[in-house]
Amino acid sequence: MSKKIDLKINVPLNWSAVPLKKYLSLIKDMEVYADTSEALDATLFYHLCDLDPKYLSQLNISIYTDIRNKLYKLINIDDSPLQRIIKIDDTEYGFEPNLSEMAYGAYADLMKFKEVKINEDWASIMSILYRPITNKMGLLYEIEPYSGKDNKELFMNVNMDVHFGAMFFFLHTSMDLLNATQNYLKKELQKRVPNYDTTSIKNGVLTQQLLNWHKGISSNSMRF
Repeated sequence: MSKKIDLKINVPLNWSAVPLKKYLSLIKDMEVYADTSEALDATLFYHLCDLDPKYLSQLNISIYTDIRNKLYKLINIDDSPLQRIIKIDDTEYGFEPNLSEMAYGAYADLMKFKEVKINEDWASIMSILYRPITNKMGLLYEIEPYSGKDNKELFMNVNMDVHFGAMFFFLHTSMDLLNATQNYLKKELQKRVPNYDTTSIKNGVLTQQLLNWHKGISSNSMRF
């Protein structure tokens, strides 16, 4: 005789319900079970809904399918807005207001991460970019000078909507820079060689970098 179990399943509909430390555990297991759809489904249910895999078989097929579709929609994120001001505990943190004028120490520490994924290093990167607000007036604010202190553990508990916002901000900034560089090179070549075929630029290294960035988002990675 089978025993009926009442299950309460909390399904996250957006990334504001998932902290970085949980996301990292999810990605780690997704890489392990990527070749098995059933195991991949179980991984999503386990990490995002806190549902033990042993209970999956007890779910009604329509409920199972509905939750599964919501989870796959969630992980197929393709954009997220930058949140310039966030609150951690009782403290407001601001995203670096002017990247072109950031402290050399902050810039140097960022450049240590030549190629980055949203992984264990990402929390350290976020602790460089977000620092406590010292003065605020409307949408304008100032943040603490960069001290070199790594608040990695603090940002491990920040939810993924904030992390994705920062990642996509850098992705879009990089793509804008790439497009501007391509246009500049085309104009310069056309000035020097009027009949120059600019197709070679389109098919060159810069375009390949753009493709790499696009590919990187699929695996939650990017280059600075």
